[in-house]
Amino acid sequence: MTTQLRVAMIGHGFMGAAHSVGWRQAPAAFDLPLAPHMTVLVGRDAAKTAAAAEKWGWSETSTDWRDVIARDDIDLIDIVTPGDSHAEIAIAALAAGKHVLCEKPLANSVDEAFAMEQAARDAAAHGIRAMVGFTYRRVPAVTLMRDMIAAGRIGTIRQVRASYRQDWLADPESPMTWRLDKDRAGSGALGDIGAHIVDMTQFVTGQSVTEVSGVMETLVRERPVLAESVGLGGTAGTERGTVTVDDVALFTGRLDSGTLATFEASRFATGRKNALDLEISGDAGALHWNLEDMNTLDFYDATRPSGEQGFTRILVTEPEHPYLSGWWPTGHMLGYEHGFSHQVKDLTEAIAGGVDPQPTFADGLRVQRVLDAVERSAQSGSAWTSI
Repeated sequence: MTTQLRVAMIGHGFMGAAHSVGWRQAPAAFDLPLAPHMTVLVGRDAAKTAAAAEKWGWSETSTDWRDVIARDDIDLIDIVTPGDSHAEIAIAALAAGKHVLCEKPLANSVDEAFAMEQAARDAAAHGIRAMVGFTYRRVPAVTLMRDMIAAGRIGTIRQVRASYRQDWLADPESPMTWRLDKDRAGSGALGDIGAHIVDMTQFVTGQSVTEVSGVMETLVRERPVLAESVGLGGTAGTERGTVTVDDVALFTGRLDSGTLATFEASRFATGRKNALDLEISGDAGALHWNLEDMNTLDFYDATRPSGEQGFTRILVTEPEHPYLSGWWPTGHMLGYEHGFSHQVKDLTEAIAGGVDPQPTFADGLRVQRVLDAVERSAQSGSAWTSI
């Protein structure tokens, strides 16, 4: 490592912890071209921000993100706030000449995402880079799935099945958080976890979703207000609040090639803790992956003799697999946090190489347009809606 990359992170909740681990761990695992320095952590509450900074290893704290963006000793702004502030912070940071990493979904609306993409495009002309944090792309098994599809291992894609199911809201007395407020989150399950399966489908297939037909449902419309945040949820207060986002989003999509894809995003799937599931069927085989068994990839080779066909379980822990050269001996598992280290690796390499890191804000805008089309379709009787 030669040159420092001085980072300020705005926000310090669940995603702030994950990003902090990535910034701290990546330099130890990989030979990075830039040395990340965890310079400033920004939050609204001074005491809570100071406690988070001490826990995760940030050098100093601030309660004013505008002051931090204006500082000359900051090179990159990492945005892990709720979606309603993404556009304002990212556009200001890019205008100030700072690289930006922004959590997904990129924004709360297409208009905001479009403005962010334009700001990133203008900044790129001056060597400033922007990335959106679709971190599941960087799970080694998912990247391997993309590589195998690109190499033609399953032939022509015929069908895609993508779902992301959780159950952390299944209890109707679980408290209101910002993720249940449309003004802050933009949407519910659709944007929070549906964005992941849209991006992952487009990433592994190399195709874009062109039209959708969808339905959305809010299953619990009133909940206790939040007294204190803990992880994704928290402890309930005595007052009640109104849920203004979807709990479940189901939609069918069509890809560039005409291939049909089915999508399910639910935070009410009882018993499913973090079940992101993706299966791609082709005329020469199929690939399947699930986040709850994230180190394996199932591969069906339909070109083999019929008596030898069947899904093969690939344990994605070999040093030649994507990202694995920086980690443990064969067979030793990776976890959720490793994707954030891979994100730091790819981001620092892109900045040092003078190229746009992937996924770009343009990729984030593309996903935002799909989410918007699903909402419009649901509001018009599930009519097929173009992206």
